[in-house]
Amino acid sequence: MDRRSMLKMLSLVAGCATVSAPFAFAAQSAGISPEDESFLEDMVRQGCLFFWEQASPVSGQVLDRARNDLNGARDSRRMASIAATGFGLTALCIADQRGYIPHAQVVERVRTSLEWHLNQMPEVHGFFYHFTDVETGRRWRNSELSSIDTSLLLCGVQTARAYFDDVRIQQLARQIYERVDWPWMLNDGSAFSMGWNPGTGFLAQRWSHYCELMMIYLLAIGSPTHPVSPDHWDNFARPIIQYGPYRYISGNDPIFTHQYSQAWFDFRGKRDAYADYFANSGTATRAHKAFCLSMPNWYSENYWGITASDSVNGYTVWGGPPSRGMIDGTVAPCAAAGSLAFVPGDCLSMLRSLRDRYGSQAWGRYGFVDAFHPAANWYNPDVLGIDLGIGVLMAENLRSQMVWNTFMRNPEVERAMQLVGFRPDAMVS
Repeated sequence: MDRRSMLKMLSLVAGCATVSAPFAFAAQSAGISPEDESFLEDMVRQGCLFFWEQASPVSGQVLDRARNDLNGARDSRRMASIAATGFGLTALCIADQRGYIPHAQVVERVRTSLEWHLNQMPEVHGFFYHFTDVETGRRWRNSELSSIDTSLLLCGVQTARAYFDDVRIQQLARQIYERVDWPWMLNDGSAFSMGWNPGTGFLAQRWSHYCELMMIYLLAIGSPTHPVSPDHWDNFARPIIQYGPYRYISGNDPIFTHQYSQAWFDFRGKRDAYADYFANSGTATRAHKAFCLSMPNWYSENYWGITASDSVNGYTVWGGPPSRGMIDGTVAPCAAAGSLAFVPGDCLSMLRSLRDRYGSQAWGRYGFVDAFHPAANWYNPDVLGIDLGIGVLMAENLRSQMVWNTFMRNPEVERAMQLVGFRPDAMVS
C-alpha cells in the first residue's frame, strides 16, 4: 500500500484530520502540542482550499483576493496575482502531500497551470505582470512587469518541479524558469529594477536594501541559462535596526519582508558573510511583537501583529519598528502566521487565542480574514492570496519542513547559495 492509500482522505471543508506517523513525528520534534497541531491542520487545510477554489481551472491563475464566506463559489472579481499563483502552486503540493485533494486532480491542475504560463500567459523576457485577468492573463490596468512577483511565482513553479514525479511538470517548470532573462532586469545597474512598464520602461526603484529580495538574487544567480554574477549578492545594503535589546538587519519595512524568501529557501543553520538570516528573522519577529506591545491600549500578548494588509481605510503598508503607517489597533493574522517557523510558541499561542476569542467574525472558510479591528467593529470580509499563502507555507514548514525540503532539492538553489557563500554556521568564522 502506498503513502496516499494510507492517508485517510480529509474533508476540504471540515472534519477531524488523521495525521500520518511521519507528520506526527515531525510535529512532536518541533515541540508542537496536539492542540497546536489541530489548529495548524485547520489553518493549512482551509488555506489550501482557497488556492483550489479561487483559481481558474483553465489558466491556473489564483485570484488576488476573495470573500471568506462564498461556500465554494469562485469570487466574481477577476484580478489575479502572479505572486498568489506562486503560493498556490506550493499549496497544491502541500494539499497533495496531506491528501486533501485527489492526486490526479492536483496533477492535472498543476500541469494546466504550467502549460498556460509557459505558452499563453503574456510575458516579457520571461517576467510576468503583477496583476492580470484570471482567465485571459492580460495585464490588469497599469500593472507593472514585476521582478519580485515573478520570483514568487517561480518559487512555486520550482516547488512543483521538485515535488511531482511527473516528467511533463518537470519539463514545463524548467522551461518557465530558464526563460527568465535576469540580466535584462538589471537594466545596466548593480541591483535589480523593481519592474518595467510598456511605454515608460524600467522603474527607477531598485531592490537595493535587505527585504524580501533574497529570492530574486538567488534565483538569478542560480539560473543555468541567464545568470547574473554572484557578486550581485553583495550589492544590496543590510541596514541594522536596534530596538530595545533587539539588534538585527532590516529596512524600514513591514514584517512580511523577513518571511517571504524564507518560505522556500531554507536558511536554517547557515550563514553567509553577513548574517544567519533565519535567526535574524526570529529576532525581527520578537522585536515586532515588542513594538506592538509598546502600544498597550491596542495590543497585548494575545493580540498583536501588523504588516501590509487590508484595513478599515483600505490596503495599508504598515508595521514597525520603526513605526510605519497610521497604526490604529488593527491586527493582521498573517504577520504572526508568516513567522510561525521562526518563533512558534509566541505566534501559535496568539493565533489560537485570536480564533478562540473572535470566532466566526475573524475565521471563515479559508481561515483567518485578512485583518480585523474589533474596537472599531470591523472584520474584513476578504482573504488575500499572498497573506493567506505565507501563513500556509510557514505553518507547513513548522509542522513538517515539507516546503523547505522540497524546494531545496532543485540543484540551482543549492548551487546559488554556495556561490554567494552560504556555509553551515560552524564553518563560518
